[in-house]
Amino acid sequence: MSGTLIYLMGPSGSGKDSLINAARPYLAERGCDVMRRVITRSAESVGEDAVGVSPEAFESLKHQRAFALHWQANGLEYGIPVQLDECLDSGRHALVNGSRGYLQQARARYPDLLAIVLRVDSEVLQQRLLKRGRETPSEISARLKRNQLFLDSLATLSAEQVHVLDNSAALSVGVQGLLSLIDNALAYSASA
Repeated sequence: MSGTLIYLMGPSGSGKDSLINAARPYLAERGCDVMRRVITRSAESVGEDAVGVSPEAFESLKHQRAFALHWQANGLEYGIPVQLDECLDSGRHALVNGSRGYLQQARARYPDLLAIVLRVDSEVLQQRLLKRGRETPSEISARLKRNQLFLDSLATLSAEQVHVLDNSAALSVGVQGLLSLIDNALAYSASA
């Protein structure tokens, strides 16, 4: 039996990286690997544990079919290595830090994926973006506007079979919520 792809999404600054890092040991206990992304951003950038490559190197990797999934967002290219398929084929589960804009394509390739989107209150998001120091004030303003549009559209997500996880509170609360969603989904697919 193949594993389940857990496709975690959320606005920039919603705490995906912190949540993934805090949940990592508990995910491992559940037979779930966290896939490391390849991004056209410097490896020295603050944030997730990703492989930073040049745009030219990313293009070369795409032509070599080194990615199971890849997309563009926020002026960057993102890729999930083909090791994702090896993981799932071996019966292990895999969590990826995905893109909401790429969900439809990901679901076409992995129809049984568990889609989870983080929501975060705008005030909390603003503080997180300021703290991490990656964006300019105008970029933060644009991200806050996109977050509000996202919050306004949450009702449509249930029709798309996307689970919404509020990540505005303490990190431990978010971790418990994430693990609960994963446990319920894995128990359901084991019984189906």
